[in-house]
Amino acid sequence: MPILETTYDINMNRRKLFFKINAFLYAFMAYSLYHINRKVFSAVKTTMSKIWTPQDLNSTFYEFDQWNKHDLFSTSEEAGYFMGTLDMVFMIFFAIGLYISGSLGDRINMRKILAFGLISSSISIFFFGFISERFQIYNIYWYLVFYIITGLLQSTGRPIVISAIGNWFPKSKRGRIMGIWSASPLAGNMIGSYLAYLILPFGYEYVYLTTSLVGITGGIVIYYGFVVSPQEIGFPLEVDEAVGQPSITSSQETSNQNGPEQKAINFFKAFLIPGVIAYAIGFACLKFVNYSFFFWLPYYLHDVYNWTDTKSDFFSMFYDLGGIFGSLLAGLGSDWLGVRSPVVGLCLLLACPAMGAYYGSPNNHLINGLLLFLVGACIIGASIIISTAIAADIGQQGKLEAKATIIGIIEGTGSFGAAIGQLLIPRLRFTGGNWYLIFLIFIGMTFLTLLCILKIIWKDILLLREKYRSRYLHLQEETSPS
Repeated sequence: MPILETTYDINMNRRKLFFKINAFLYAFMAYSLYHINRKVFSAVKTTMSKIWTPQDLNSTFYEFDQWNKHDLFSTSEEAGYFMGTLDMVFMIFFAIGLYISGSLGDRINMRKILAFGLISSSISIFFFGFISERFQIYNIYWYLVFYIITGLLQSTGRPIVISAIGNWFPKSKRGRIMGIWSASPLAGNMIGSYLAYLILPFGYEYVYLTTSLVGITGGIVIYYGFVVSPQEIGFPLEVDEAVGQPSITSSQETSNQNGPEQKAINFFKAFLIPGVIAYAIGFACLKFVNYSFFFWLPYYLHDVYNWTDTKSDFFSMFYDLGGIFGSLLAGLGSDWLGVRSPVVGLCLLLACPAMGAYYGSPNNHLINGLLLFLVGACIIGASIIISTAIAADIGQQGKLEAKATIIGIIEGTGSFGAAIGQLLIPRLRFTGGNWYLIFLIFIGMTFLTLLCILKIIWKDILLLREKYRSRYLHLQEETSPS
């Protein structure tokens, strides 16, 4: 009988490990697909600006097409304003959607929300970029409407995916798991940039077509394959070995899925949970910087160094590569320490001089790429830990079940900050301002993030000091002669 029990336990552990890996891979794929679609507009901004403004009929900027001139805008500066407006509108409605989808994620089956969001946002992008060009629909209201829709639908991704990962992995391992998962949006960004690099010579609308088809296909696969909770396949709740509390919860088919033990918290009460407001406001400042790089980095490289669109798209990937490295390192460090805010504080401190050095980068591919890698490691590393591991930790304490809600609040507030950035950047750039002032603002916003969470960092440092002091005293007692 003991042998049978041991064999049964081994088989169950193997089965659980299989589903953990399966859930992680699906979560990784899902958010990568969201970011592939989101990256397209950033990658083709310069090209679309040329399409929207009058061009010399004797010149071309596609290898295989001769374009008629259009006059949606009279100058490239006007087109730049409108693109900044589109980014701002996207982020505002993305923020609103995050508040909604975060609350829904703690109450409705998350797989359905995720599949719907990915498929529908891909269709919206298809109309925004492909249909508009194929049928020559050059109308600002058309672009605004479909980018508003896209922002709302894209918001279904992050709270759901992070909450699903939190269902499968305990708090003590969440930093490193989230650090690895954080490569998913960055992988999506790089894939999106690379697709633009390959397909753009044939026409920017085909970039939209390709990414939309990929997103729709991925949404169908996710709907039929993603297991978002261990309870969906009959596994019991786990106990976190670090804190001795249930670390896995479930999103069932009904709105009452959490049961009597763990209840979804009211959206407005979630704001009152300690740490939520500080991290939400701080993340708004940080996401201002992160998404400014996300939306405007290819444009910056083209504008400052006069690099081609394809080269600018390619080198913008170094920011994402740095982010993958920084997120993983920050996640491992926060798990090892047992607290996360000091790691975030260190990333923010390093980010300020890194951005200053990057602004002064010469027109050299190697130096620019290395400095951009460093900036991405610091900015994205801090951003990922706040919006994933920290948000999930805050949302899962004792009988509290609010992971998706807290993630939605922090991400949503951050997206309002990002929206302000997309309104401000083109205004500064196209009204006599320069990139020097913009980078000063980036450094200032990063420092503001640090100030917002400084009290939490200090508190965690004191906890660490007490923790290691207790260990030292305990060791002294064990080694001292009796």
